[in-house]
Amino acid sequence: MPRRRFRSIDDVRRYLASLINRLEDANDGQVDGQLAGRLGYLANLVLGAIKDSDIEARITALEERLKR
Repeated sequence: MPRRRFRSIDDVRRYLASLINRLEDANDGQVDGQLAGRLGYLANLVLGAIKDSDIEARITALEERLKR
């Protein structure tokens, strides 16, 4: 499996969609259910971190504006 870099919510969305599609293809067998569950959980953690980072950046920008 290639390395993935999650830098945006859209990156995580595409990854989860790909994971679901591969899991749903029962004949393919690339990803088993346990692994998919773990990867989905981890992707959700990354998603939360991306959202938090985005909010932090927005708050910092607003604080800088208020200082001016």
